[in-house]
Amino acid sequence: MDGLYHIIEAQQFSREVMKGIFGLTREMEQVVSRYGSNILNRRIMATLFYEPSTRTRLSFEASMYRLGGQVITTESAREFSSAAKGETLEDTIRIVEGYADVIVLRHYESGSARRAADVAAVPILNAGDGPGQHPTQALLDVYTIQKEIGRLDGIRVALVGDLANGRTARSLAYLLTKYEDVKLYFIAPDMVRMKDDIKAYLAEHGVAFVEEEDLMKIMPEVDVVYQTRIQRERFGDRIADYEKVRGKYIIDPAAMAVLSDKAIVMHPLPRVDEIDQAVDKDPRAAYFRQAHNGVYIRMALLQMVLEA
Repeated sequence: MDGLYHIIEAQQFSREVMKGIFGLTREMEQVVSRYGSNILNRRIMATLFYEPSTRTRLSFEASMYRLGGQVITTESAREFSSAAKGETLEDTIRIVEGYADVIVLRHYESGSARRAADVAAVPILNAGDGPGQHPTQALLDVYTIQKEIGRLDGIRVALVGDLANGRTARSLAYLLTKYEDVKLYFIAPDMVRMKDDIKAYLAEHGVAFVEEEDLMKIMPEVDVVYQTRIQRERFGDRIADYEKVRGKYIIDPAAMAVLSDKAIVMHPLPRVDEIDQAVDKDPRAAYFRQAHNGVYIRMALLQMVLEA
């Protein structure tokens, strides 16, 4: 585990590194059950969020508190920080690193986490950069698949919804290339299909994938259905385009009826209407358990980068 410092992109994690992360994550589940730890006592984490967030920000903050650390935070930093006065991201990072031992950054521009890491003297953890990457979400997603299904090699995963703008689906695709005999199914409206860079990366790493429009056809074939919402905020003023693709793929009891009994449904959340609430009681609905795994993963990552 030597060398884990900045967490910028999913591609930086090898299979062996993920094995170590997941081992420590299981330990963190026990830490939480014992009401926490003081391992990061006197350490301070800054959460610097230029985009709205509930799950990611609160799970990072809960993770730090669970480990005995402290949190300083700004939400909506785009409007309510010195960014509104024209301060660059790089200057903001140089200032905030003087207040904290680690910075968790969410930003609306792809590549912003890399820009921050290039000037930072403390670890930068990417909590989502525009439509680019969301590596800690991808780690908790892979951990959830392993925990729920029992394996990662030979897994069959359907990625559904807004795949062009969905940083969670993109990051998960990167991580799944680390495992053997993986097959991915891309199910999306034509306007928000998976971009060519991901498909090229998968082809380069020998990972099979197919693009399919019929969700019901794929449901019986997969171990995991990874549903995502059509992201209204990525369409800007193209409201008509958004309305064309919104609601095309909805997981409801009829869809669950053709899903394998051993398969699961995941979602990075928040959802709008793409998963019927009637599905929530189905034991194969793993998305709330998935969200809770985020605390354990982020606890493990915080310990790793701060104790490196």
